[in-house]
Order: sequence, then structure tokens, then C-alpha cells
Amino acid sequence: MFRAIIFLLLYSINTNIFSQELNAKVVVNTEKLQSTEKLFFNEMQSNIEQFLNNQIWTKDNVGSVEKINCNFIVNIINEPSSNQFEATVQIVSSRPIYNSSYETILLNHGDREWIFEYYPSQNIEYIENGFNDNLTSLLSFYSYLIIGIDYDSFQEKGGEDSFNSAWKILNNSQNSGYKGWDQFGSRKNRYWICENFLNPEFEKVRTTIYKYHRNGMDRFYNNPEESRKIIIEGINNLNEINKKNFNSAILTLFIDAKATELTKIFRGGNLNEKRNAFNLLSEISPSNINLFNKILE
Repeated sequence: MFRAIIFLLLYSINTNIFSQELNAKVVVNTEKLQSTEKLFFNEMQSNIEQFLNNQIWTKDNVGSVEKINCNFIVNIINEPSSNQFEATVQIVSSRPIYNSSYETILLNHGDREWIFEYYPSQNIEYIENGFNDNLTSLLSFYSYLIIGIDYDSFQEKGGEDSFNSAWKILNNSQNSGYKGWDQFGSRKNRYWICENFLNPEFEKVRTTIYKYHRNGMDRFYNNPEESRKIIIEGINNLNEINKKNFNSAILTLFIDAKATELTKIFRGGNLNEKRNAFNLLSEISPSNINLFNKILE
């Protein structure tokens, strides 16, 4: 597929060894629990990591160099009943940039609405047609989200199949009684994130994700001036969408991943670029204005 071709260009490496899509690292943090069973949570951490890395999520042949680097930081904050856990999870994924050792963040999202059950030696197994347990469903949902955004960064709307798979998980989970799966919760929950990626109204956001990475970041080393122009055009498009859909889930997701990077990119620009970038970004995300002020320094 297109992504594989790009990776051959990025690395000039050919491989016949195929593996799963994710290179996930998992941390299960139990600092907020009064007492913990270390071996039990170590097993949970290991099993989650193995599930994410061993599951075949797409029909694509994925070479080892193509695996998507991602981190799942699971913070256990309460144990309401035996083997039931209330948790938050921070998910971060990245992809390499051409001609550099730099990896750009694609997703940096915290999910605060997660209750799941886990039992000793539990087998985590994804079932495509039907509701899994809330542990498996959330992990599978975000796996497809990670893949979808990654594919979008290499090809226009390249992640469509993955977002549709995430949507199927969401639909199968809506009657489960767990929070985060329906449209009546937070406007930035799993439902609205997935809905935005598949909603034609936000198509320009996905186009911007592609142009930002392939025409902007991947060419930055050779032509930073032209790359900044392409990136600012994309930010301008995002601002137009933001005026109609302020604080939408998909735009929040983009800014959460890119705010620090955008600040660094435009600190190196000329005065007009700095002012333009600052004005646009501050309008899209007023909560990050202190960070964006550094652009003008």
C-alpha cells in the first residue's frame, strides 16, 4: 500500500519480515491505590502490551520498519469492587519524519472515562462482531484510531477503513452501560472523536493532516520556508472549520498533538509568519495561548 512505499523512501530499507501494526509500550500505574498486588498488575501490563502488539488490526502486510510507535499509560485510580478498576489512559503515538531522526506526535489523548474488569491470567481477545469486555473494546478502539491517523498522515483519507473499524467497535459498545461510548457524554469522548473523523464536515482536517506531514514536515529538512507556508495554509483551513465547530473533538485532538511542535516550527519563521501563526493558533486554541506566545519571542 501507499504507506509501505513511503516508508521505503524514508528508510531505503526493504524487508520481507511481516508483523503486526503496533509497536506499543504499556505502563500500568497503581500509585493512587492504597494497596497493590505487584505481580497482578505486572501481569495486567504485560497482557495488555502483548494484546496490542500481537493483534493483526488490518489486512495490510506490515514490515517491521513500518510498525507504529505508541504508548498506553494506564493510571488505576480506584478499585470499586473485586477485579473491577476505574482508570484513565493516556495514549501517545508518533511517526518518523523524512531525512531526520525526529518523530512527530500524531496522537496525544487522555481518556478519563474508563471502568473495566480484569481477572488473573485473563485472555484478552478481540471479537470483531459484537461487544467485547470494556478493557478489550477500549484498547481495540484506540488501536484503530492510532492506525487511522497514521495512515491519514501518509495518504489523503488513508485511514478510512481503520476509522470505520473503530466506529463498529463504538456501535457494538453503546448498549454496554459503560461511559464514553455514546453521544450524550463529553463532546470529546470516543463517540465524538470517531464521528468527527468520519463526518464530511471535517474532511479538511484530515486533508490538513496529510499535507502537514507529507508536504510540510517530511520536506522541512530540505526546504523549511516552503514547509512553513504549507503548514500555515493548513492551520488557516483548520481555523475556518473551528469558526463553525469551535472546540470540536478532532481539532482538539490535532492541537493536543501539535501545539508544542507548531510553536517550535514558527519560532524559526519570519515576523509575518510568526504573527500569522500566533493569531490563528490562539483563535483555534485559546487555552494554549501561553505556549503560543513563545512563537513571538
